[in-house]
Amino acid sequence: MSTPASGTPPGALRWAVAGSVIVMIAAGGLFYYASQLAAAKRKVHSNEITVTIHPRSCEPNALSVPAGFNSFRIVNASERAVEWEILDGVLVVEERENIAPGLSQVINATLAPGDYAITCGLLSNPRGTLHVTPTAESEASAKARPSMVAFIGPLSEFRVYLSSQGNALIKAVDALSQAIAAGDLEQAQALYVPAREAYQRLAPAAQRLAELDNTINARADYFEKRERDPGFIGFHRLEYGLFDQRSTQGLTVFAQQLQANAVLLKQQLLAQSLPPEQLISTVARTLHNLADTRAASGEEERYSHIDANGFAANLQTTRKVVDLLRPLLAKNSAGLLQRIDTASTALESELNGLKTPQGYITYDTVSAAQRQAISNKAKAVADALDGIDPALGLSGL
Repeated sequence: MSTPASGTPPGALRWAVAGSVIVMIAAGGLFYYASQLAAAKRKVHSNEITVTIHPRSCEPNALSVPAGFNSFRIVNASERAVEWEILDGVLVVEERENIAPGLSQVINATLAPGDYAITCGLLSNPRGTLHVTPTAESEASAKARPSMVAFIGPLSEFRVYLSSQGNALIKAVDALSQAIAAGDLEQAQALYVPAREAYQRLAPAAQRLAELDNTINARADYFEKRERDPGFIGFHRLEYGLFDQRSTQGLTVFAQQLQANAVLLKQQLLAQSLPPEQLISTVARTLHNLADTRAASGEEERYSHIDANGFAANLQTTRKVVDLLRPLLAKNSAGLLQRIDTASTALESELNGLKTPQGYITYDTVSAAQRQAISNKAKAVADALDGIDPALGLSGL
């Protein structure tokens, strides 16, 4: 028998052919598995409601959905990062920030019957409407609402916490404003940090107040002319002047506006009644946002790069809320409480790795791997927090 011209032994050739067949079969199996997975995913998300954000509007701009769990896929067809919010009056029910151009994100929301407003990208764009119709399940859920007596203590203590943190914010902003009025750039830059930390401890609750929070905390992205837009005021306008332009010139008026709004924020936070189910959802939403966008992008403090300070402040308030509910959780779901504590400690340890004797390092020096680790650990905390309402009988309310 002659040897093939290639010099390959017949046995090796047979094994090569057999190997090719096996690879083809495996590839076919993988393709089938992937197609089935994709089909299952399409089925799961078949009830998603798609909302497309255009430069100056949303499509559709009027929605009607049944009460209960709903998923909205927000598609950004504009040329800049945008946000989408569901508003109950002045209060934010659910939101998604920093949706990149050309991409989409999903917002899941459990909605009670009623009429809501929706924001559509730029703050100057007209708002849309969302009508939520009652269902048999929503009516039954309302009747099954647990006794609120057990939550009186935690809610009262959280109100005290908001008051003390509101005072801290007012004091810190006043000091910052004085440094700006004196034209002391270095001192103003230093005082921006504690003022910003004070706000971030209030942020989970403050973000429920849509218009006031936008006045205090909106980034330049959400205004048509960005940094040059007359509506761009608040913390990030001061941050832009102090750290990007490196000047206090022209900032006094913005600092004075922030002083007035800090006082107004405390007043409005204390004037709002906070249902027990909102106590957890506020901090959970902040941690989800940290995990999904803020940790990776570093865009929240893009001029000063003090993002880590804000993350630590957010975690501080999260732990405060968990501690307020600790006796109830220990009684109803000790395992969940341990999971929350473990996840919170892991996130704190990750943030502590960014600390020096002078404070947190600037976020522009934090590596992509470190940012991903922060994101992962923040997500673990947020996911654990999502289990509190069901554990306490508050889910679906």
